[in-house]
Amino acid sequence: MGAPDLPTLKVVIVNYRTGRLVVDCLASLAAEVAAYPATRVTVVDNASGDDSAEVITAAIAERGWADWAGLVRSPVNGGFAAGNNFAIRAALAEPSPSELFWLLNPDTRVQPGTLGRFLNFMRDTPEAGIVGSMLLLGNETPWPFAFRFPSALSELERGACCGLVSRMLKNQRVPIAMGETPERVDWVSGASMVVRRATLEATDLMDESFFLYFEETHFCRKAGQHGWACWYLPSAVVVHIAGQSTGMSEAQQSRIPRYWFESRRRYFIVNHGQGYAMLADLAWLAGHLVWRGLRRFRSRRDTIVPFLLRDFIARSALFHGTRTT
Repeated sequence: MGAPDLPTLKVVIVNYRTGRLVVDCLASLAAEVAAYPATRVTVVDNASGDDSAEVITAAIAERGWADWAGLVRSPVNGGFAAGNNFAIRAALAEPSPSELFWLLNPDTRVQPGTLGRFLNFMRDTPEAGIVGSMLLLGNETPWPFAFRFPSALSELERGACCGLVSRMLKNQRVPIAMGETPERVDWVSGASMVVRRATLEATDLMDESFFLYFEETHFCRKAGQHGWACWYLPSAVVVHIAGQSTGMSEAQQSRIPRYWFESRRRYFIVNHGQGYAMLADLAWLAGHLVWRGLRRFRSRRDTIVPFLLRDFIARSALFHGTRTT
């Protein structure tokens, strides 16, 4: 049973056509909730238009989860931030809202003990407004990364993606390989992220102008501006089958969707201004052209994401502002 001094927590899972993955995620939470029975879970169906809601609702009823889990339907698919906010707003309007909210991707499975570690950490670290998990890939290979905020120099490094440039800019790279102790970081993956209620209230929830991607980056930055720290907790472990909930997987090397470029552009403009966003775009382009030149010169067989250069230029801050066009 959970200790009485631990904070209360609500899990929010946003579903879009991932009904069976959500059922697996809920199954992984069942034992965690049994250990901390004040925990509740809300699944938001983001106007999936398939049988997801029915599959999830049936599983909740048939497996006896109705005491702690339920599904609500959003009338529109407004994206990841909007889906989470849909559940959070309703929860905040309750007479005794949860003190913590765990934003959890549908394509995740929670490892035993993770919920308790989150609860204890947030109780013992009052300055923490956000804390993220250590993730395992679908084959349970560790993926122990947290992140720096993106910058023009990090975009140069990301575009070049080659040894010399990456070594020179290693302290600017966005991903940071983490150790085995909790650390304060700039931001953590939104696939598994616990947020304090006071942090959500201070930041006015997540920015729904981001449809998908960069919303957690922007949210962690905004939380920091309001005095809330972001932490990485390696003992809280979640398996993440990356790309299943977004349709964008690095392994697939498929064309990057339009909303990724729009979210990236919006992040830089909102946080740094149009001029800096254009500088970041030029930095990435310079790095990417270096990479392409080296690839041709060395006869490298690296895979190029389809239409990457064309899509990047067409959707960059060089031609657009914060509006999605």
